[in-house]
Amino acid sequence: MKFGLFYELSVPRPWTRESERTVYMNALEQVRLADELGFDQVWAVEHHFLEEYSHCPAPELFLTACAMTTKKIRVGHGIVICVPEFNHPIKIAERTAVLDILSGGRLEVGTGRSATWTELGGFRANPDTTKKSWDEFVRCLPKMWTQETYSYDGEFWSMPERTIVPKVYQRPHPPLWVAVTSPGTELDAADRGLGSLGLTFGQFAEQEKRIAEYRRRIRNCEPVGAFVNDQVSTVNFLYCHEDDATGRATGRRMADTFNYLASQLISAREAFPSRSYQSLGLLPQLRRQATGPDATEQAGEGLAFGGPQRVIHALKRWEAVGVDRVNFLMNAMEIIPQADVLASLRLFAKEVMPAFADNKPANGAPAVSA
Repeated sequence: MKFGLFYELSVPRPWTRESERTVYMNALEQVRLADELGFDQVWAVEHHFLEEYSHCPAPELFLTACAMTTKKIRVGHGIVICVPEFNHPIKIAERTAVLDILSGGRLEVGTGRSATWTELGGFRANPDTTKKSWDEFVRCLPKMWTQETYSYDGEFWSMPERTIVPKVYQRPHPPLWVAVTSPGTELDAADRGLGSLGLTFGQFAEQEKRIAEYRRRIRNCEPVGAFVNDQVSTVNFLYCHEDDATGRATGRRMADTFNYLASQLISAREAFPSRSYQSLGLLPQLRRQATGPDATEQAGEGLAFGGPQRVIHALKRWEAVGVDRVNFLMNAMEIIPQADVLASLRLFAKEVMPAFADNKPANGAPAVSA
């Protein structure tokens, strides 16, 4: 199992001249330390208009800063919103290629279609067509990265024959992923040979069944790219402390803060229920878990906070259900002091990571490297 960092870059009010810069600088310091400690990857989201929850509309810039001050950690641009009102596919191909070059071939590319009405409505995107445009984009992107010239005439975008430069540094191209925030998307990933970038906190039994079906489907996939990326990644919280009770209390406070922020977002499936965004009725439940009297008891199954042994136990269970990679949220609204976040990373690397060390390559790695 490999471990990484995951950033929403939440900024609490009141916003001052320095507050957003502080969040970004703290994140960069964490990434530099994670690189030294042997973490495998860092991911940054693309979000728009989500006050306090995520001030990260240009992850490629943040990740470029990460790449230029680290040596080994891979940089995950994801998700890239594959909706034409947000991003033109030519620009996606160009900027990801530049990031791959600058990072020396360390880029991972996550794709998706956005899930909040705040963002979709803000860009005047039609929720009923986002899945179709995502499908077009992920089929075109590997070809734009690798073919000498490219032309396309589709439903959502078109271009005459041109040479798209620069080309990606990795050969054949960076691994492709899709964000999985609702049941069934992991099957879309499998059918296209894409990695499953899980962004929800499901229960072990449910996740095990979904991962097993993903593994079964991807064996017979028709990959959109030059290779199959059959990896399963999930997101978790991380706060590791020598004292188990302190670790659990601080970690639960972080998780509750994150859940509270997330519960304020207007999900597309709640504001605009349709065949493309079917309502799952999860918003009231999420709000109860985030704000109710039993919030700390419903922080979720398998979360990585507490003492090192508790964290190892939780992650071993994720490993047992088939997860290849875990990416950690380490703070929310800066409620944990930076020194404590860094100490948590160091303790995790010292006490937890050795329990997962082996010499096997990551599942689904491309046959040809940079």
